[in-house]
Amino acid sequence: MTLLDDFLIRAALAGIGVALAAAPLGCFVVWRRMAYFGDATAHASILGVALALSFDVSVFAGVLATALAMATTVSALAGRGYAMDTLLGVLAHSSLAFGLVAVSFLQGVRIDLMAYLFGDILAVGRADLAVIWGGAVLVLVLLWWRWPALLTATLNPDLAHAAGIDPRREQMVLTIALALVVAVAIKVVGVLLIAAMLLIPAAAARPFAATPERMAVIAGLLGMVAATGGLQLAFVLDTPAGPSIVCLAAGLFAASSLTGLLLQRRRS
Repeated sequence: MTLLDDFLIRAALAGIGVALAAAPLGCFVVWRRMAYFGDATAHASILGVALALSFDVSVFAGVLATALAMATTVSALAGRGYAMDTLLGVLAHSSLAFGLVAVSFLQGVRIDLMAYLFGDILAVGRADLAVIWGGAVLVLVLLWWRWPALLTATLNPDLAHAAGIDPRREQMVLTIALALVVAVAIKVVGVLLIAAMLLIPAAAARPFAATPERMAVIAGLLGMVAATGGLQLAFVLDTPAGPSIVCLAAGLFAASSLTGLLLQRRRS
């Protein structure tokens, strides 16, 4: 018996992989105020599940393709007469609805819809683990490679133009990274909770971060604590694993916000 034969070990490794991929990307989502953008991309992934099952291809490939298509469509239509929040709302909910309807038409295919909506981290297998960690490594390498340009384009687009950096190209890099995170996280926390794993650890890290790099590291640590601690809570309390992870992350955010307020009062 090897270490990976234990389903709890596989679940913990899957949660840690998703947390490491989502943490630095979540920081950019917070800085750029792209919360709804991430949510819309995640909602579109259920349509990718339906398409993947219809054409008998990998669910990861179907979700990745659909998430990329959604993110690219939003980026292309933004600023062309459509208000961003309206555009995201229409695309997010319509893609989720079309995905759910498409799933209902699948014949001869058994699908646990709740697992895709809320995650089924306890059912992660070795192949899933390889996909999750492979996607996480790709996201981390991509962000490490483009970190200075992404940070400059995020903080000051005019300065980025002056430095020869194309902000739209960096936006596309974030779009690709976001699609990868959605594709690897759907097995862990599901479509409806992916945005929470992107946003909550990054928001919780903000009061303790003096630099962008430190915020990304702290967000990663908080995400790993939420993933492993949430699994432990689910095991002890017999609750759903994905929502338990997000609940613990929300508790960490509340604690960090309260600590940040106390520190601010002490300084003032």
